[in-house]
Amino acid sequence: MTTLANKIQDVFNEPGCGKNQGKSEKERKKGCTKQLAPGAAAGGCAFDGAKIALQPITDVAHLVHGPIACEGNSWDNRGAKTSGSSLYRTGFTTDIAENDVVFGGEKRLYRSIKEIIDKYDPPAVFVYQTCVPAMTGDDIAAVCKAAAAKFEKPVIPVISPGFVGPKNLGNKLAGEAILDHVIGTMEPEYTTPYDINIIGEYNLAGELWQVKPLLDELGIRILACISGDAKYHEVASSHRARASMMVCSKAMINVARKMEERYEIPFFEGSFYGIGDMSDSLREIARLLIERGAPAELMERTEAVIAREETRAWERIAPYKERLTGKRVLLITGGVKSWSVVAALQEAGMELVGTSVKKSTKEDKERIKELMGQDAHMIDDMTPREMYKMLREARADIMLSGGRSQFIALKAKMPWLDINQERHHAYAGYEGMVELVHEIDKALHNPVWAQVRLPAPWEETTWEERADKAIAAEAAALAADPAKAEEARRGKNICQCRSVSVGAIEDAISAHALGSVEAVTGETGAGGGCGGCQEKIAAILAERAEAGALPASKAA
Repeated sequence: MTTLANKIQDVFNEPGCGKNQGKSEKERKKGCTKQLAPGAAAGGCAFDGAKIALQPITDVAHLVHGPIACEGNSWDNRGAKTSGSSLYRTGFTTDIAENDVVFGGEKRLYRSIKEIIDKYDPPAVFVYQTCVPAMTGDDIAAVCKAAAAKFEKPVIPVISPGFVGPKNLGNKLAGEAILDHVIGTMEPEYTTPYDINIIGEYNLAGELWQVKPLLDELGIRILACISGDAKYHEVASSHRARASMMVCSKAMINVARKMEERYEIPFFEGSFYGIGDMSDSLREIARLLIERGAPAELMERTEAVIAREETRAWERIAPYKERLTGKRVLLITGGVKSWSVVAALQEAGMELVGTSVKKSTKEDKERIKELMGQDAHMIDDMTPREMYKMLREARADIMLSGGRSQFIALKAKMPWLDINQERHHAYAGYEGMVELVHEIDKALHNPVWAQVRLPAPWEETTWEERADKAIAAEAAALAADPAKAEEARRGKNICQCRSVSVGAIEDAISAHALGSVEAVTGETGAGGGCGGCQEKIAAILAERAEAGALPASKAA
């Protein structure tokens, strides 16, 4: 586990991550997020993150070394499409049992690799470590090395047991695996001045195919997409690209940065969502390629394609824009979509009443402020009850989110659209923008909403009315009793990781004259877990300083 610990620390010290570099050395050593106990990985564990990052490599066998439930729960959970081999959709697992836990599962793993190679003859086998074999000490790196030598096939160990952290950490550990064992191990048949890599794009619902025809028209070749619709030899030879576009920095910044460091491949972060962002990405790809030796006329051809596609897209969006202008959207997502989808919705004339930033980086938040203004309503962690209340009070006309929060919108009898990884519609590129606007229009104007909002004929009072009365009664009770309202305010948890309340933080600040987030963390533990509450702690300090509750020197 020492190697794994070193690898995790290397990921935590990633110099390409602005959020990480903004921390003190002490905070950086704690890592990007709270490490999870086995079985407590809400939102996905490190193994799940590694699997979804690499599974879109379509022609390799993905073998999960662990209990069958690990493979069952992670199989095909992202809807990544393929234009060729479908081997990636076959579930392979060693299905370790009690005897393997007691006596070790290394022989079982070796036999499984042999069986896969004998039956399917894939160009490579990716072996994923899970919690159980990691805790029992199975050396999967040694097994993979022995199997690779014996069968003369690349067998890639992906060391990412679930208990080391959340899904995002797993994404980065998957990137480390291909950096260590795959990228640079093969050569492409030929190279051109127009070769690029696209990093952090998974071809969900076929979104890559919305963009590829435009690149093909410009003569730009996607040497490797890491990892949507990818082939093993493409990833292995991706070190010969002239430039890279990074689609999701939170997932694979380490891959883009280390490829720049090792192979001198410049990269930029862009988005394929929205007409403006799509055009900007095409321009930046052309600019980087010209810097690396492509003919200057590439920019002229790029501008011609952009002008044509923008005109065509706006013409097709115009009929929808009249119906959608002024409609209010609640966006519950995260990461790159927290700002890239904002731009797309604003182009269609819609108003964002809030966008979640729970999984977003500091750079993502800055982009949201650029798009929505400095007073942008960025939601760090909205509870289901708050979402429901916002929708019931008609402060939003539609909610765009992932499948897990759809039931809140449906319970509020408000339109909802899946914008997350499980979606069945491609929203990237110019065509994707038209499709997104079309789907929002269908959801908003579906006649079913008028029907479901009618009370049932046998009910004098609907459950929604009873819920609204309960919410109103609770609000009225707090308004009528300032002491109770203050108790409720002070009892609200600021730090979910350590269960530290507003009152506990305020008391610590007053008792010890604390004047910094680090001092509050040292005294109460708040902010020492995932770090997501540090901005809230800073806000409390600022409020108390403004109110004169802190000495001037401390407040500064």
